[in-house]
Amino acid sequence: MASAIARGWADSEGGPEAMLFCDAGSGRAAALAARTGGEAVDSLAELARASDAVILAMKPGAVETAAEMLGGEAKAIVSVLGATSVARLRELFGTVPVVRTMPTIAVEIRRGVICHAPLGPSDGAVGAELLELFDEISHLVEVPDELMDAATAIMGCTPAYLAVIVQTLAEAGAEQGIEPDKAYDLVLESFTGTLDLLRRYDPIEVRRTVASPGGSTEAGLAALADAGAADAFRSAVAASLRRMRG
Repeated sequence: MASAIARGWADSEGGPEAMLFCDAGSGRAAALAARTGGEAVDSLAELARASDAVILAMKPGAVETAAEMLGGEAKAIVSVLGATSVARLRELFGTVPVVRTMPTIAVEIRRGVICHAPLGPSDGAVGAELLELFDEISHLVEVPDELMDAATAIMGCTPAYLAVIVQTLAEAGAEQGIEPDKAYDLVLESFTGTLDLLRRYDPIEVRRTVASPGGSTEAGLAALADAGAADAFRSAVAASLRRMRG
């Protein structure tokens, strides 16, 4: 996710003046710095001293270690950690501005969605400025802190679910004799147009328009219902929430 954010900012006109990166030894920081024109540094404390804000993008279980390694040097914190409340972040980072966010990977192409918890009094102008940076690469939606996990389950995970649908439909087309690349293109472009329609019309209306009585779409929808497709997606959301909440 950090890579997607950085690439989105690097390709936008209103991103940060400079970006520094640090990892746990994987080499990804150096590769990302080369891609975005940034710089890789050796430690989190060094990164914090040279930065106006630190974005935390790691497994939630590593946040305490990261806080220790930052050594109180961070001037502001942005979190993209799942299941990590604003209260918990404030416990770890004291009175510095804290912004809790959850992006989708489409921020890389500046078409993402970013949910964020409301700013607190101590976040002030710094928090607002950080949200303006994220606005460059996303559609911002404020969500109560206690609902951030639920928001993550339905938007942060959604790109993976949609990718499964596109892949499955394209593979079904290829099984019927359509060239795989052409089947993928047909499904992908159909998805793109349909998403634009869904900005104008209710999902039920779109479904009703396509599925004429007794037609092939109606037969397909009936098969999806028989297979429990709707329940499967609800189960996916529930499973994501259970994992986030431990």
